[in-house]
Amino acid sequence: MRFYGGFGVGGCESACSGDPPSSLGGGFGHPGRMFLKCSTRKKDGKEHRSWSIVESRRLGRSVVQRHVLYLGEINDSQRAAWQRAVAVFDEQDGQTRQCALFPEDRTPAADDTPAVTVRLSQLQLSRPRAWGACWLGDQLWRELQLDTFFAARLGFSREGTDWEKVLRLLTLYRLLSPGSEWRLHRHWFGTTACADLLGVDERLAQDDTLYRGLDGLLEHKDALFAHLRQRWSDLFGVKFEVLLYDLTSTYFECEVPEPQSDPRRFGYSRDKRSDCVQVIVALVVTPEGLPLAYEMFPGNTADKTTLRGMLQLIQQRYGQAERIWVMDRGIPTEAVLEELRRGDAKVRYLVGTPKGRLTKLEKELAERPWQDVRPQLRVKLLPQDGEVYVLAESGARISKERGMRRRKLKALWQRLGEIQKQDLTRDQRLEKLGAARDRAGRGAAGLVRTSVDAAGQLTFELDRKKLRAVRQREGRYLLRTNLSADNPELLWRCYMQLVYVEEAFRTLKGDLGLRPIYHRKPERIEAHLFVAFLAYCLSITLRQRLKALAGGLMPRVVFEKLATLQLVDVSVPTTDGRSLLLVRRTEPDREVALLLNRLNLTLPPQPPPRIRSSKAA
Repeated sequence: MRFYGGFGVGGCESACSGDPPSSLGGGFGHPGRMFLKCSTRKKDGKEHRSWSIVESRRLGRSVVQRHVLYLGEINDSQRAAWQRAVAVFDEQDGQTRQCALFPEDRTPAADDTPAVTVRLSQLQLSRPRAWGACWLGDQLWRELQLDTFFAARLGFSREGTDWEKVLRLLTLYRLLSPGSEWRLHRHWFGTTACADLLGVDERLAQDDTLYRGLDGLLEHKDALFAHLRQRWSDLFGVKFEVLLYDLTSTYFECEVPEPQSDPRRFGYSRDKRSDCVQVIVALVVTPEGLPLAYEMFPGNTADKTTLRGMLQLIQQRYGQAERIWVMDRGIPTEAVLEELRRGDAKVRYLVGTPKGRLTKLEKELAERPWQDVRPQLRVKLLPQDGEVYVLAESGARISKERGMRRRKLKALWQRLGEIQKQDLTRDQRLEKLGAARDRAGRGAAGLVRTSVDAAGQLTFELDRKKLRAVRQREGRYLLRTNLSADNPELLWRCYMQLVYVEEAFRTLKGDLGLRPIYHRKPERIEAHLFVAFLAYCLSITLRQRLKALAGGLMPRVVFEKLATLQLVDVSVPTTDGRSLLLVRRTEPDREVALLLNRLNLTLPPQPPPRIRSSKAA
């Protein structure tokens, strides 16, 4: 459903004949008008009246009404047999009792059931807060059984703080609206229904409580990985025969830390921020994108030094099994690959290969025949020294790389022409030439020979020999593996699955807002990654559910759709000076209802009404 803004504008009226206009404590901040509508129906000779909030909007010459909030049935019969008792919680004595609700224009019948008469003309709406997306995230948390897992390990503080709920709040925040803990404390918690869902109050979202909630998480990391492996197997029947391994970096916009033990260091930045210190994040996922483990390394760690330790960690956690490790070039060293080939553990690998090795093997590969694997894909196989080299050529990749190369080369050629015509000194021309080549990239810049003479004149020409060599290699890439070459399509398909770990990194840095990281303590930096890892687990769980329904539907879209479901406090004064409080969620529109149905999700029942004294109200 669509829910518009806050409840800041009045003008709601009663749509039941004979009822006075209702002052709904502010409208929905929308051009349409809000009405308290009474629906009357007869069943078995009895008359029943139910009440709801509707929005009336004029479209052209017609007026349409949209159901916004259902309040339920309020009795108007004077016969006890027609009374409908509801459970009402009395905040004054802390007890729940059955009561029959009557509008003030009807007289309750004499009956054993207590009656509460309400002034519907003074009904007020307040505290609209986001509910649907928070509820779905909470359902995913429970589906992975993370509530019971962390409750048994984190426990309570001496003041009674439930640390599992603190961690759940941090994870939902990272999943739905990532930002700093200070923003969660000052803004986000109060605008959502997390307090209602978790059964807590604003004390759980105090900034010092949130920071303390990060402490003590890392000691449960290994147990979490084992728990997730079992949940992935139970929920999705995942096999762990193929594992994808890759690394990324995340930077910090801060001063260089002095302690040598601090992991924030300068290193190769995949984010093109070599001016910032960073940490390295290694991730192991299944071909479905389900994460199994992560590790954080100092920012100056070389990629090739991480694989040996990660292999040992996976073997310790999940035992020695015949697994296929799929990695990009630059991660394994020749020494590690040699260990994998000669070791007792049955570890298989499929690795991308630098283009320099393609040059060395070009002669041997030229003598091998092409094998058609699928339309627009063919391979050459070259067994050598206990390995198999796989040269793949993709028609789609040829078109992509050729188009990219042409755009960069055209832009460089145009820029060189502009620099050639400008009135510059030799040093100025050299500076502009260097900037143009750097902007074009090494691939395009290497295809153009340039020179600047003593007088400062620029000349340039196309290196056609290099261009022919580049054109021949476009769309080709070389893989190496110690697997059997009986099924080259399987090898190609396994390597293409690396996109799933790259997608995981994009989700972490994009939807889950891994950056910026505001923490300075090393243990809290990794705890921040820990929370982001948990948020990604919730996201990928929903992603797996969506694949069977609509492959292109992403979790972020679903959360945005469900964010339109809000929770509202409906306060109705009673004739005896008290107040009836109904906490009600807005009704889903057709699109959201269809989505919930396809995901096999059922919305929980509305909370029971509460009676509070005039002082509490």
